[in-house]
Amino acid sequence: MNDFRKITGIEAYAPTDNVSELTARTNDEGWASVFDAWLRVSRLAPDDLVLVFSVGGGNVEKNVSPNLVAALDYAKIVGARIAGVVGRDGGYTAKVADACVIVPTVNPDHVTPHTEAFQAVVWHLLVSDPRLKVGATKWESVR
Repeated sequence: MNDFRKITGIEAYAPTDNVSELTARTNDEGWASVFDAWLRVSRLAPDDLVLVFSVGGGNVEKNVSPNLVAALDYAKIVGARIAGVVGRDGGYTAKVADACVIVPTVNPDHVTPHTEAFQAVVWHLLVSDPRLKVGATKWESVR
């Protein structure tokens, strides 16, 4: 979130920005609703984007990130856009996203590290795109 806020000036937030809220919601309500409840309080709106970085993308049937599925369902109800960078088949994220990059499986033993590494490449490409970049990055600004 720091890169999006600092380098592009995009107002961006993550549920982990407020650990006390995240842990209280998890403790009181459970993991299944933690993200969609956070989006509700954050007043997610049609002009917002939910950007998902997930290896599996969520799958209720396999009980993989059902909290992500619930959050994406809420985003669709509100009319917010969804974009994702996910691994394998992309799970639920790939099914409902307006735009989704599915990182191909090169080695089945390394799906998670390869997906997460590629996610970092994508977010760095986004924040350094000249159409979005408004702030200097540290080492490029040091002469």
